[in-house]
Amino acid sequence: MKSHSMQSELLTELGKHLVTGSLTDDSILAETGKTDSVSILPDSNVIKIGGQSFIDRGRAAVFPIIDEVVENLGRHDMIIGTGAGTRARHAYSVGLDLGLPTGVLSVLGTFVSMQNARMIHYLLAKHGIPFIEPAQFPQLPLYLAERRACIFFGMPPYTFWQKNPAVGRIPPHRTDTGSYLVSEVFGSRSMIYIKDEKGLFTADPKKDKNAKFIPEITVNELIEMDLQDVVVERAVLELMQNAVRRRSIQVINGLEKGNLTRALEGEKVGTIITAD
Repeated sequence: MKSHSMQSELLTELGKHLVTGSLTDDSILAETGKTDSVSILPDSNVIKIGGQSFIDRGRAAVFPIIDEVVENLGRHDMIIGTGAGTRARHAYSVGLDLGLPTGVLSVLGTFVSMQNARMIHYLLAKHGIPFIEPAQFPQLPLYLAERRACIFFGMPPYTFWQKNPAVGRIPPHRTDTGSYLVSEVFGSRSMIYIKDEKGLFTADPKKDKNAKFIPEITVNELIEMDLQDVVVERAVLELMQNAVRRRSIQVINGLEKGNLTRALEGEKVGTIITAD
């Protein structure tokens, strides 16, 4: 009884409400957002290298971006995620034909993203840049302190727990989303997506010569435009609306040398999408 009384005295008012109340109570949930969250790695930059848009292009695209990453090792902390690309689409196609559910398709996409991460890792291995899996993220601060960069696969590790999309069966949370979530949770200073286009357009510029470039836009404006083709996964836009730390993302053309460096330096290159 004494122990229970002492425990009650140590709890904050919020703590008492959480212990005695319901986690489905909106008033209690609102209270949990009043305490500021900690920026765990505020000097880090999350960089996502596109799969189909970039890595699938092979040596001509990948080697220059590898060189640019190396050039920035002494100046910027980089957490580098990888996309899955065309091979994941092949896997999804076969999986769909076999009638596999969304959660299983997520497993297939995860392993393709992992293959790309390992290839980028091997190209950076001589610089001591490690590849990490989700279970190794607690060691991430040490890797950044020692080598200033690390590689991970962008697919969030939901696998069987991936939620079903509103339409169809393709996993809605893929590598853009997984990379973004890392930037939000760690409170990184930037979230940079490396693609093969200048940034966001009103349509796919590869298919529509009249597509117009959009240098800056808010999430709400972008959702209202209801574009058929969006440069990042729509799930990222949904997550940004409730974000606490990472309320903007930047999309750049990695085929243009120097764009990654400019983005890391804070320049407004490419497209910037904000939640505000």
